[in-house]
Amino acid sequence: MGMIGAGIAVLTGLGAGIGIGMATSKAAEAIARQPEAAGAINKTLLLGCALAEATAIYGFVVALLLIIMG
Repeated sequence: MGMIGAGIAVLTGLGAGIGIGMATSKAAEAIARQPEAAGAINKTLLLGCALAEATAIYGFVVALLLIIMG
């Protein structure tokens, strides 16, 4: 049962990947429309990507804990 939980926990990486991809595409569109705001857009994009990646790392850690402890 722990292995099934670990597999589900690793799926957080899928959501993070999709979210980061969508954020990057929207940031590229925003910079194309308003090049003078590129600095602010990049800062916001990097913060959002870091937070999305953190959720994927948390899911990976939970999966490892389920495998090791289970």
